[in-house]
Amino acid sequence: MAEFHETGKKGEEMAKTFLKNKGYEILEVNWRSGHNEIDIIAKENDVVIIAEVKTRKTNYFGEPEEFVTKSKQKALVKAANDYIFKKDIDAEVRFDIVSVLYSGSNHKIHHIEDAFYPTL
Repeated sequence: MAEFHETGKKGEEMAKTFLKNKGYEILEVNWRSGHNEIDIIAKENDVVIIAEVKTRKTNYFGEPEEFVTKSKQKALVKAANDYIFKKDIDAEVRFDIVSVLYSGSNHKIHHIEDAFYPTL
């Protein structure tokens, strides 16, 4: 497995644990709809959380969350719509970003709630 895939998987595990510790219920991990993937789908109270996890070992080129592009946001919205339709969900949906910086045993997690809103 390529190093960046390992970094991403490690970050997703850290993000999942972080959200669980905040009291979120994890519904799905790496849920796919066609070519689109949602890293984490969680629930907090009556709100469904669509979480994109961005992991980096350094912030030399910018913070991890800065790499959630408009096209990535659009793909997440499309996948979220598919998930909501397939699971017949009638609830509020929120799009979050969980930014993970880690190197060795040091790590920093930044959870951005309502990171973006779906656009038509």
